[in-house]
Amino acid sequence: MNHNPDDLIMLFNDLFRESFRTILVRGNSEPEYLPVSEPDGVAKIVFAHGFYASALHEIAHWCIAGEQRRTLHDYGYWYCPDGRSLEQQHAFEQVEVKPQAIEWLFSLAAGSRFHISVDNLAGSGAADEESFRRQVCDLSARFLAIGLPPRAQQFFDLLTTFYGTADRIRDVWYQDRTRVLQADPEYDQSRITEPL
Repeated sequence: MNHNPDDLIMLFNDLFRESFRTILVRGNSEPEYLPVSEPDGVAKIVFAHGFYASALHEIAHWCIAGEQRRTLHDYGYWYCPDGRSLEQQHAFEQVEVKPQAIEWLFSLAAGSRFHISVDNLAGSGAADEESFRRQVCDLSARFLAIGLPPRAQQFFDLLTTFYGTADRIRDVWYQDRTRVLQADPEYDQSRITEPL
């Protein structure tokens, strides 16, 4: 299956440009969220280096950001770059469970491979990678059972229609669960901005 980020740009922008005045754009460096800055402007979700997985991850963050957070640069969250201390990494992992659970379901809907990320290769690694993986898995299972947050559900449904994956999501999730729960490091180039 071809995974072209331009498809995600088209799908996202067609779905949310008018209703939420937000567009998805390809970036040249780190991802960021840029709120509306002028009366007739649009907010921009900028994904890293044109990577498909980065686009899915940044969309997941946007889908759970509330109305007030969407008025703030990067939703008003702190971001400490790779090289975080154990305490900083623990805080990072706590806020990443929900977007990564949603990203995983977006990946399944698109028929692409999801890579969990603790995003701390130059630091102390994960604070508790086994727990983090389990929390992401548990939350994605809950979302499969009861549904995603509204904007995430809209985008998920659009992806399943576009990629023709609706009838096999649950089966693929169960098959993929064992891999995602494993604590062996996986290096996904779409999440790494510098060579290993």
